[in-house]
Amino acid sequence: MNIFSNKTALGAIIGVVLAFALIFGGWLGFFITLLLGGIGGLIGAQLDGRIDVATILSATSGRGRG
Repeated sequence: MNIFSNKTALGAIIGVVLAFALIFGGWLGFFITLLLGGIGGLIGAQLDGRIDVATILSATSGRGRG
């Protein structure tokens, strides 16, 4: 399996790498790493077509079908 073909995993890896590049060490750095890794995974899952962020946001904002 090529890691670059799976955008969800690639997005999570990129998020973690960026978090380490921004802040290194401590509990705050640890939580920011988790946050950016999750955001990267979310973006990658959107690009893979596994989730639809627009549908999730419209459902949670109260502007859904009703």
